[in-house]
Amino acid sequence: MSEDRRLRVLRAIVQDYVHTSEPVGSKALLERHHLGVSAATVRNDMAALEEDGLIAAPHTSAGRVPTDAGYRLFVDRLSQIKPMSTAEQRAIAHFLEGAVDLDDVVDRTVRLLASLTRQVAVVQYPSLSRSSVRHVELVPIGPQRLLVVLITTTGRVEQRVIEVPTDLTTDGERVLSALRTELNAATAGRTLADASSELAGVPERFDAEARPVVRAVVGALEDSLVEEREERLVLAGTANLARAGGDFTASIGPVLEALEEHVVLLRLLGTVAEEGGSLAVRIGHENPYAGLQSTSMVSTGYGSGTDLVAGLGVVGPTRMDYPSTMAAVRAVATYVSRILAD
Repeated sequence: MSEDRRLRVLRAIVQDYVHTSEPVGSKALLERHHLGVSAATVRNDMAALEEDGLIAAPHTSAGRVPTDAGYRLFVDRLSQIKPMSTAEQRAIAHFLEGAVDLDDVVDRTVRLLASLTRQVAVVQYPSLSRSSVRHVELVPIGPQRLLVVLITTTGRVEQRVIEVPTDLTTDGERVLSALRTELNAATAGRTLADASSELAGVPERFDAEARPVVRAVVGALEDSLVEEREERLVLAGTANLARAGGDFTASIGPVLEALEEHVVLLRLLGTVAEEGGSLAVRIGHENPYAGLQSTSMVSTGYGSGTDLVAGLGVVGPTRMDYPSTMAAVRAVATYVSRILAD
């Protein structure tokens, strides 16, 4: 029973500290929470929690604050993440379903997360390394100009305008129709690397007269498929850190510098997707990067069905409303996944 009671005391300390940002004393705990024990018992429990490294005194006062270990135990012992209300879920769905393309989906998602959690939101664009080809389209835009469109399963669209050596207003349309069929048969459903390999044999399936056009189109597609691209992410809500400035022992400078290093965030989000996309909470010194060790990061993967393509999450001070933040991150990821699946 004493262990359960101490966990209740720890939970109360976390909740009060997150709400007030003030160190929590035994008197305040007894006034705000129905612990059902005496003041002496609460003081003894707090002493035991401090000895175990779960709470600490920030200065010489009767109040205590949770440590990284205390937050970790609190998060690990959450029996369930309280779901968002029906109204909140409807608002999320309505806001995200209004997106017109992938860029709009990402932009809306990152702004929504920042607004819901009042933290710094981070959303990774769907990774090309986890993408497959959904469709290839060829659109004539002039007698000898052609728009080559590559659409991936993650919603990314690559477009290239090329010059072709054949008049597309005459026999060119017949060639384009056959080429469109061959290209989709060779690439649809394949990863970008596999699709690139399959393209190599496409020109040989056409007669000599049509091959110049075919080679021009295949060359444009190969450039789109194999060209080295930097993975991308988007941030929003950085100003929210200013409102939590007192939560950082020194300054928010190192945190801002770490957030500017997108490769750091991409690695953290990439790890979540690789590990199956379950909700992950990194608290304080659990973060492998020094600049983020005064923060917590709540993140998860998103994608179509079981095929996770990227990660999203939030970064904020360790004094975070973990249940609400975890619920918001999970809910937003669920709706983004549904949009990608449509």
